[in-house]
Amino acid sequence: VLAVLHAGVKFDKDTYKVSGGLHGVGVSVVNALSKDLHLTIYKDGEVHEQSFQAGIPQDVLAATGKTRKHGTTVEFWPDETIFKESVEFQKEILMKRFKELCYLNPKIKIEFKDERDGTAEVFHFEGGLRQFVEDMNTKEALSEAQFFQGSADDIEIDVAMMYCHADSDKVLSFVNNIKTPDGGTHEAGFRAGLTRSMSSYITKNANAKEKNTKITGDDCKEGLIAVVSVRVPEPQFEGQTKGKLGSSYVRPLVQKFFSENFNRYLEENPNDAANIMAQIILAAKGRDAAKRAKDLVKRKDSMGVGTLPGKLADCQSKDPSASEIYLVEGDSAGGSAKQGRDRVFQAILPLKGKILNVEKARLEKILKSDEIKNMITALGCGIGDEFDEEKLRYHKIIIMTDADVDGSHIQTLLMTFFYRFLKPVIENGYLYLAQPPLYRYKKGKNETYLKDDKALNDFLIENGINTLESETMGKTDLTELFKLVAYYKTSLAEIEKRFALPEVVRYMIENPDIISTDNEGLYERLERYIHELGYNILNKSVTDEMIQLFVQTNDGLEELIVDDNLFTSPHYNEAIYLNQKIQDRITEEYREKDLLVLLQMIEESAKKGAYIQRYKGLGEMNPEQLWETTMNPEDRRLLKVVIDDDEVASDTFVLFMGDEVEPRRAYIETHAKDVKHLDV
Repeated sequence: VLAVLHAGVKFDKDTYKVSGGLHGVGVSVVNALSKDLHLTIYKDGEVHEQSFQAGIPQDVLAATGKTRKHGTTVEFWPDETIFKESVEFQKEILMKRFKELCYLNPKIKIEFKDERDGTAEVFHFEGGLRQFVEDMNTKEALSEAQFFQGSADDIEIDVAMMYCHADSDKVLSFVNNIKTPDGGTHEAGFRAGLTRSMSSYITKNANAKEKNTKITGDDCKEGLIAVVSVRVPEPQFEGQTKGKLGSSYVRPLVQKFFSENFNRYLEENPNDAANIMAQIILAAKGRDAAKRAKDLVKRKDSMGVGTLPGKLADCQSKDPSASEIYLVEGDSAGGSAKQGRDRVFQAILPLKGKILNVEKARLEKILKSDEIKNMITALGCGIGDEFDEEKLRYHKIIIMTDADVDGSHIQTLLMTFFYRFLKPVIENGYLYLAQPPLYRYKKGKNETYLKDDKALNDFLIENGINTLESETMGKTDLTELFKLVAYYKTSLAEIEKRFALPEVVRYMIENPDIISTDNEGLYERLERYIHELGYNILNKSVTDEMIQLFVQTNDGLEELIVDDNLFTSPHYNEAIYLNQKIQDRITEEYREKDLLVLLQMIEESAKKGAYIQRYKGLGEMNPEQLWETTMNPEDRRLLKVVIDDDEVASDTFVLFMGDEVEPRRAYIETHAKDVKHLDV
């Protein structure tokens, strides 16, 4: 299984009733991409073990002991020769997946521990999918969470659902415990059953004025929270990523199963049914009102200038693939952009102030916003279900705002609008963020624009390196060395945010040989260095697992814990890596010198007699500067907006742009220490 493709027993239908495997390459590929992999099997009272290196067995599978356990453990270490960049596992992705598995399988328990930062969590949810939808809800509930379980033909079906006061829905679907973010026939069957049941219920139970309300699937979405899980033998997925179920026979089975159970629930719970019905009828009325508002902003001629907003400075080109539009913050910057643009292919639409937060508003209110109406009209492609890519007038839509907190807020508001109402624009790669330079360096008659802090640091080193005179290193080698030192300085700054006594941590980084000793020996070295700094150790605890020090410094009492959490920290290991790269490049001439002090001297030399301007507003640039730095396709820097995980993206917009304050406050309090730059 580990060394041969397509060897898994999941391909034998007599062994597993259902499985998620498609190609039989999963663990084989992991093995091939690992420098080391260790397999431990607990079975029939015995422990069997085998080791691999670079996918090649180092021994045979052999019994190594007795056990009462059952199961398999696979430990692997990614191969750095294949993964050239540093490998850092994202615990959030792993924790999310483990959590989902425990909701889907309420009898299992998964213990997760991240030894890098000490994070530890146990996942076990006896409430299963019912608890899943309850935990997904962050709003006031309209109905109790319901769980329907059963089977139809050869598939097993689990559905949990509830309604809450919200304008959007949260529906997750799974096939054989595999998440299907793009839905598929099982999710389509659930939605069709829901719409049909509610349509029938409204006809029978609504008042005379509302009983003829025509509802759609979109009306039933508002406030819906649901999880649909099916177990299907030999499922057919669309695409290699298993993102969408394609087995056509599943849809009618799920639709019939859900309709029967949901109809029974509505009849037996009239209060919940009345709340759900009122929500859906309100959504239908809102849709009708939004349609009327939408009709007012529709363009009669998608290419005719007569219907375009007056503030739009359109381009001459009528070819969408060759045209781009800048959505510019403010009339002042908009005026400079209009003067600085290439009018052949660049259009400018100034936006006044901050647009409406669409995450908190209903569609009919959104479509009354002048700025949003102007954008919809200028783009010409419609929104929501009426989006028509062929009518999109520009294939580059560029958001250009100031580099301050207000500009970032406007960017976020616009991205929220595009995500909720023009998602295909993002999915097709048409939405960008302009990245105007952060700095202008002027010395004499020479001007240079620098895009960010890294570019500024590199530039200062390149222009100040002549301060140093070296007998053993040339200018190019010195420049590259001190660029590494600058990266190292940044890494140390990150360590200082997370650990006490950063100078002691730096001492360990730059003297890695002391780490190989036992903790008693390591403590003796640290004790001597701390006394050299002029600090006093007031209390200590030294065990095989950790060293805990309480140190009186010039700034007060600090506690340093030296353990695996420090040694496995990504920032610590990055600093170790950079220091080693520095040591590999350095000559004896510089080995005993403090390179950070020399770096400061180099930077001060480059700054002498120079004017360094940090831009905060587009209005600080004249039209020529704006063209040269931000609008010229030859030199500008654009950041493409992409969606890596649609569910995470949606939850993020709800968290930061929604009307629930407490989750946002909790997030800010938890992550405040990770903020690198705070603009107040």
